[in-house]
Parts: sequence; structure tokens; C-alpha cells
Amino acid sequence: MSFRGYSRIFLVLFLVSCLFFMSADHVRAVEASDEPIGIPLQPIIDQAGTGDTIKLTSGTYVGPVVIDKKLTILGDGDVSLINGSSDEAAIAINSAGTELRNIEIRQAAGGEVPAVSVKADHVTLDNLSIQTRGFGILLRDSKGGLITNNKIKWIRLEGKLGGNRGNGIDLYNSDGIQIIANQISYLRDGIYIENSQDVKVDNNRLSHLRYGIHCMYVNGSHVTNNLGEYNYTGAMIMGVSDVIVSGNSFRKQNQNVHAQGILLYDVHTSSIFKNTVEGNRVGIYMEQSSNNVLKDNLVLRNYTGVQFLNADGNRFQNNTFIANVIEASATSSKKNQLDGNYWDAFQGLDVTNDGLSDLPYATNPFYQRLTAKNAAYQLFFQSPGMIFLSDLSSGDRADWASDHAPLTKPTALLSGGVAEYPGLVMFAGGMMLLVSILLIFYLGVFRS
Repeated sequence: MSFRGYSRIFLVLFLVSCLFFMSADHVRAVEASDEPIGIPLQPIIDQAGTGDTIKLTSGTYVGPVVIDKKLTILGDGDVSLINGSSDEAAIAINSAGTELRNIEIRQAAGGEVPAVSVKADHVTLDNLSIQTRGFGILLRDSKGGLITNNKIKWIRLEGKLGGNRGNGIDLYNSDGIQIIANQISYLRDGIYIENSQDVKVDNNRLSHLRYGIHCMYVNGSHVTNNLGEYNYTGAMIMGVSDVIVSGNSFRKQNQNVHAQGILLYDVHTSSIFKNTVEGNRVGIYMEQSSNNVLKDNLVLRNYTGVQFLNADGNRFQNNTFIANVIEASATSSKKNQLDGNYWDAFQGLDVTNDGLSDLPYATNPFYQRLTAKNAAYQLFFQSPGMIFLSDLSSGDRADWASDHAPLTKPTALLSGGVAEYPGLVMFAGGMMLLVSILLIFYLGVFRS
């Protein structure tokens, strides 16, 4: 090939390389820009009439947007809305009856800024996927709305649960709201409700949060069938009356010194029943609360099963305690009816064969008091010396938390549907152990 031919090839390669690097620089510039690239959504909303349905085709749209008339906005396919450097909510809903469904929302602004702001009644938010550096969904002075099937999480999963993160769903002065079947993780509080009445919180999944559910002054509300795991506290219920907390499962809240499955503070005339608290530092903690009913709860594998402090006149009945280090403790708590519960550490005597022990069961607070003064004594849990000292320490027996008619058999289901009674679990474990021993024996004889 001639020199001219090589020169042409070199020139072509040089031009291609220049175009490549220019394109790469352009891509980096776009990625570094605070302004996302996509279709502005506000003009589409402005052109629609009141009561219209807007179907957004697959693509990326740009916020922020304000909805000030009744609209139904549906994502038809893979629809995402990006809100970049703006310090406003990605979507602000100010008109009653608005519906928002099937959209992915990325909120880049942090602090107190939400991805979705609602200041209107009877708003429906369904099947939204929200990633936020601030709050997820914020409701203020809103009535009768529905928040369902949404996924809300911190925009990045790494990092500790800092106070700069917002709440997943945050309600204030908003009554009659239904919060159903949402998944919330890696934010501050999963569902925060304050000064709001008749709220329904049902069947939500909450993980890696400070409080999975945080209720303050929410009289007449329902917290039911929720699952909380790996939070500091599963449910914090404070300053309420006539509330139902039922069918929830709060597990593995044990990574903080103040971690609890269910925390009840200043709670009155409420019902807490059929919940499972498993593997928490404290299963159920109750303080300054009175005239509540705690019934049919499964308290399983917690460090402290139930703890009362300045809690008077509560009825604690038909609960099942299994494999807790400290089963129950009560400090400055009077006139609580702690009768008819099952305690796996207690061997009762049922002469009348009515399912209730004729001998009472009193939980000795010696171990708890000792470890509270020096945590190192936890190493001696269930040691012969610790049991001996515990038996000697019975001078204040009248102040112990006592069950005057404990159950001889449990009534609550084991967590996760493993078995109906712990005896079945023991039977299954024994059978597995027997099979293992026979297998080892068989192999040993066979090899010999």
C-alpha cells in the first residue's frame, strides 16, 4: 500500500477517535448535570381537562409537577418521573379525587422534601415505586385517601440510618386514610402518623428503619397484619386510646439497646392481640399505660418477653411465652391482671384438669436487676450459681409479676406456621435427632 493509502487510514482512525472521546465527554457531562433529560410532564397536565385520564406511555418524564385539578394519571408501561435539583416535591397533589398509579419516581432533593406531596382529600396513590433522598409520601390536612401497593426506599441502600433521612409515609392531621400493602425500607420511620384519626395501617412490610410504624395521637385507628424486621422498634404506639394492634409480626428488632417489638407509651383502652414478637430485645414494652387488653400474643425468643413500667390496670391474658431469657418484669405497676398465660419455663400442677395450673407462677426479677447493674453477668445465664442466687432472692416476692392461673398448654401458633404447639416442634426435632443417630450407627456398623 502506498504512503497516501496509509495516510487516509490514519486520518479516518483519528477522526473516529475524536468523535468517540467527544461523545464520552458529552455523556459524562449529562451524567454530572443536575437536570435530568426527559419529557416535561407539567405541560401534559396543563393541557388536560378536569376529570380527564392521562395515560403516560413508556419513557422518562421530568418534574416537578403540580396537579391542581382532578385527574387520573396512569403509567402505561415503563414510566419514570425524575425530579433533579428542584427543592420541590416531584409531584404535588392539591386537588381532591386525584389518582396516581403505576409510576416510578426518583426524588433527588433531600431534607424535608417529599417525592409526593398530598394536600387534598380522597387521593389514591397506587403501585408507585419511589426512591427518595427526603420523604416518600407526605400527607397534610388530607381526608379519606388510599395509599396502597407502593414501594418506598432510600435512594441508596448503603450507609447508616441517619436522622437526615425522611419517613416513608408521613401523615399529619389526616383522617380516614388507608395505608395498605406497601413496602418501605432504609428510611427513618416507615409509616409516621400524628394527630390523625381513624387510620388503617394494614399488611405493610417494613424493614431497616428506626420505627417501622410510629403512631402519635391517632385515636380509633387500626394497626393490623403488618410485618416488621430489622428495625430499631417494630411499632411505636404513643398517646392513643381505643386503638387496635392485631395480627402483626415484629421480628429481629435487636440491634439497638432500646429495641422493642411493640412499644406502648401512654396507651389507654386499646386492644393488642394476636401479634407475634420474636427475636427482639424486648418483645412488648408498656409504660404509663392503663386499661388495655393484651391477649393471644406469641412472645417468642426475646431477651425480655414483656416489660411493664408505671403501667396499671391492664389485662394480660392467654399469651404464650416461649424461649425468652427474661419472661416478664413489672416496675411500679399495679393491679394488672396477669392471669391465664402459658410460660414454657413453668411446670405447673393441674389437679382439676381444666387446663389451668393450680399453682401460681411468679417471675423472679433477680437476674434482670443484676444484669442491669453489670451486663457481664449475662454470661452466667442459667448457670447453677445464678439459679441458686435467684432462688435465695425472694424477699420482695409480693412485688413480682405473677400469673395466678397459668396455662398448662400454649394456645398461640408458632411463628411462621412452623407448628401449632411447641410440643410438636420438640417432637419433630426429636425425630430428626433419632434419625441422625440411627444413620450414624448404621454407617458405623456398615463400615466396620
